[in-house]
Amino acid sequence: MAKLNIAPTKSNLLAVKEQLAVSTEGYDLLEQKREILVMELMRIVEQVKLLENKVDKCINTAYPALKAMLMTVGGDRVERIAHGISYAFEITKRPAAIAGISFTTIDVNLPKRQLFSSFRGTFADSDEVMTDFFELLTLLTKMAGIRTIAWRLALEVKKTQRRVNALDKTVIPQSKETVKYIESVLEERERDNVFVMKSLKKRQGEK
Repeated sequence: MAKLNIAPTKSNLLAVKEQLAVSTEGYDLLEQKREILVMELMRIVEQVKLLENKVDKCINTAYPALKAMLMTVGGDRVERIAHGISYAFEITKRPAAIAGISFTTIDVNLPKRQLFSSFRGTFADSDEVMTDFFELLTLLTKMAGIRTIAWRLALEVKKTQRRVNALDKTVIPQSKETVKYIESVLEERERDNVFVMKSLKKRQGEK
């Protein structure tokens, strides 16, 4: 690792040692932060996996039910039923904080599910299909929010890892090499000064 291009003086030695101490402390703190973020990310990933399993199960129920309904009553009637049903929902942003990191995620506010059978030409089977798809929509909105958090955490882990690597592979080794170089130069100068002083004393003693 190449040393810093600075003059080998005592003041520069003190400055580099101070920088090394700050960098070492910063490395320790960033490493702790990275470990916490990774643990939080793994926890979120587990939640995503659980939701994915629920989504898969819901899909395996909802789409066969819709297919059966289409085969029973026909596509035209299903389309008329669909046009007669309306659900309003809103997407809102909310602040979130995990491991000391503040960011924004999303919430989807769904209305209360309604039953439409025995009116507007619908029937119980259509309500069952709507129930299945309403549950699927609920799970997908939860998935959207939690995946937003996972994505932001992953970016933060990547950014923190880059900083850790920069300190570990470049800044700290470079500072250590510079300290070693300056100390060796100053020690050599000190030996030269001692030799010169001894020589001067010896000459003065011979006079």
